[in-house]
Amino acid sequence: MFKILLRATCVALGLSIAPAAALAQEGQPIQLIVPYNPGGGSDLFARLVAPGLGKALNQTVIVENRAGAGGIIGTEAVVRSTPPNKMLLVSDSAVYSIIPSLYTPLSYSRKDLIPVANLATFGNVLVVPANSRFKTFQDLLETARKSPGKLSIGSSGTGGITHLAAERLMEQAKIKLVHVPYKGSGPAITDTAGGHIDMVFTGLPSVLELLRSGKLRALAIATDKRSPYAPEIPTISESGVPGFSALISQGLFAPVNTPPETVQKLNQAVQDFMNQPDTKETLRKMMVEPVYQSSAEYKTWLDKESSEWAALIKRADIKVQ
Repeated sequence: MFKILLRATCVALGLSIAPAAALAQEGQPIQLIVPYNPGGGSDLFARLVAPGLGKALNQTVIVENRAGAGGIIGTEAVVRSTPPNKMLLVSDSAVYSIIPSLYTPLSYSRKDLIPVANLATFGNVLVVPANSRFKTFQDLLETARKSPGKLSIGSSGTGGITHLAAERLMEQAKIKLVHVPYKGSGPAITDTAGGHIDMVFTGLPSVLELLRSGKLRALAIATDKRSPYAPEIPTISESGVPGFSALISQGLFAPVNTPPETVQKLNQAVQDFMNQPDTKETLRKMMVEPVYQSSAEYKTWLDKESSEWAALIKRADIKVQ
């Protein structure tokens, strides 16, 4: 995925390098803050859209990683920014929909961020080792119900989307699994492929090669409908847990003091860029479909997600140390 995005970014940069010197004279560059380390999903999407935003806004746009505290440090920098600083945030939606319910006290709240544009929405896929005894999601459900607390499920860390997806599955399917938190999705996926844990939720693109090489098996996906990129994988909803989903998005966010007309311009710039044939092809290779939502529509979706995750966090008594 990184190589695909890198090639696309270089092509886009080739379109925007020429006016860069002139743009620099017009004022301070726009800083696209990524609250995580380089190489992750948020970083890749930031580097994909930065050139397109720069061209549309006739501004220099630079990507800056400010990692720490699970995304909080970078998010706080954007929330606190004021003119003449020009900061925007590219992050998974957890900084808006999950973190404010997990960490108290927190120096920012949802009202401090404006959801500008939905860059992509992902569903989590439930995978098991290739040699797992579970051939279908129904097999797993049957065993989990007969033997509560015997099967293990990994996650990228306590309070992360993959952990919450596991908690939601346990609640809605009325099963009990042993949660095994890791420091990131990578180690959890590796241990699942190695048979050290029974299963893990993760994004489909991150395990596609392992699925194709036969090191993992996908039992079901946590989306409303089957993925067009892997239509053979049934949804959890159709496989015994009706209505189940566990989604997260990569989004563009702005400080609350951003004028509405600027938010609209940013949203339109993102949509125009995402609608370009080259961008669509890049996203297709990543197994991602562009999402065309207004800022208001994105906020409505995020607020609903936030309410549901907050309620689950409270019911499951999830706490982050």
